[in-house]
Amino acid sequence: MAVDRVPVLKGCRSLGLGPVFLGSDKKSKRQSARAGKKVSEYGLQLREKQKAKFIYGVLEKPFRNYYEKAVRMSGQSGENLMVLLESRLDNVIFRLGFARTRKEARQIVDHKHVTVNGKQVNIPSYLVKAGDEIEIKEKYKSAQRYKDVLEVTAGRLIPEWLESDQENLKGTVKMLPKRSDIDVPVDEMLIVELYSK
Repeated sequence: MAVDRVPVLKGCRSLGLGPVFLGSDKKSKRQSARAGKKVSEYGLQLREKQKAKFIYGVLEKPFRNYYEKAVRMSGQSGENLMVLLESRLDNVIFRLGFARTRKEARQIVDHKHVTVNGKQVNIPSYLVKAGDEIEIKEKYKSAQRYKDVLEVTAGRLIPEWLESDQENLKGTVKMLPKRSDIDVPVDEMLIVELYSK
């Protein structure tokens, strides 16, 4: 299985992102070597795509599949793409505050700690639907790992489209997110322009 092993700070620097968007509190004083240089239109479009892929931890082929699915849906392709990415199970676990980062959320799902509507799901790219109930399995709830995670994520804002019961490590998808609910610094229109060439 292909894995993106780019160090968080290095990736953030090259894309001009704050590590906070990945759930990381690391800081770096180093500047990107390309800072201040003029970027072509294609370069800007490519950077937006790389940003979205990096933030959500999605590789090229699955990302393209998301884009093609977004085009087939009704409404604006760019907004559909962001909603699809935001609806991934690993992202929802991160948003509910059950993981410090999306990478950790992906690992929690991979290790079969999560149930959706009472059924075990170990596919990080599983797309949640409105009304889905997401829960950490009973036998893992008392694990020290989750106590540590909840300490770190206690002050994190839970998006309006989700409902989180952190004491019981449960969450509900009240509705699918709208673009205005997604606080990710990505200009999805540039991604659409890139793919529609």
